Amino acid sequence: MRPDDRIALFCLDSGSDFASHVAAHLGVPLGEHEERDFEDGEHKIRPLETVRNRDVFVVQSLYSSHGFSTNDKLVRLLFLLASLRDNGAARVTAVVPYLCYSRKDRRTKSRDPVTTRYVAQLFEAVAIDAMVTVDVHNRAAFENAFRCPAVHLSAREAFIDFLLPDLRDKGITVASPDVGGIKRADLFRESLERRLGHSVGSAFMEKHRSRGEVSGSAVVGSVSNRTVLILDDLIAGGGTMQRAAEAFREQGAEEVIAIATHGIFSHEAGENLASPALARVIVGNTIAPALPVTLLKTKVELVDITVGIADTIAALHEGIEVTDLES
Repeated sequence: MRPDDRIALFCLDSGSDFASHVAAHLGVPLGEHEERDFEDGEHKIRPLETVRNRDVFVVQSLYSSHGFSTNDKLVRLLFLLASLRDNGAARVTAVVPYLCYSRKDRRTKSRDPVTTRYVAQLFEAVAIDAMVTVDVHNRAAFENAFRCPAVHLSAREAFIDFLLPDLRDKGITVASPDVGGIKRADLFRESLERRLGHSVGSAFMEKHRSRGEVSGSAVVGSVSNRTVLILDDLIAGGGTMQRAAEAFREQGAEEVIAIATHGIFSHEAGENLASPALARVIVGNTIAPALPVTLLKTKVELVDITVGIADTIAALHEGIEVTDLES
């Protein structure tokens, strides 16, 4: 039997807001499915339409929300992927814009787990054909964890498109809040430099973390009288961004803008991000921001990355190399 040439696109109920935008860009409907919960806490999930011989993509970020923990969503996603495979899908691709546990990609203490690899093994156990994600903490660790094709996308150009009108006439420095993010910040700086047509400076803050405690705030690089863009893959508590912004302002920065693809935003994030040292906080929409309404109205801005996700899905479906979409 010949494969069906239509894309099938699914998500969990908790991810329908993001996935519906991806579906709209692709011009395809979201696939119908059932999620049924039982009194003992168990559940089942199944597609309500045929997927036999179809190219199936499941779009779902993995973070706590809607009363579901990260682990709840992970298990439900695995069950959905397995059910799609059991129902005869020709190919199953997991599109996970925010991939949980990607920060725990190496051993930092004796007998530490390498949870990134364990999560990859779970996805491979349900026989996915490919994994797609956006701006993981460590791209090399992500690619090495998976034995199936692993596609890493960057939201960099979406952020630059969003910021460019406000940056053209300013002196800009792109900064990393720690040494580990220098490469990510430098790739952003190079792209921004090409788009602006003039040089963009670089800087970073020396930060040390041990047993959850963060120390160090020495600034390396010139930030005086410049707009500083602090770039990171995610914001959780916001303390790193606050510390970096205050350090850059103390060194004479005119304005500091925080940029991160994923806004996890733990309970203390609202207070930290409200710091007057931060002029703006710009995050992708991979995660629905759990922040005070006043902060969302006055300081935090969302950048839509669903167009890039949709373009990637279309390219993979058509067998087009996605190298130009990766970074």
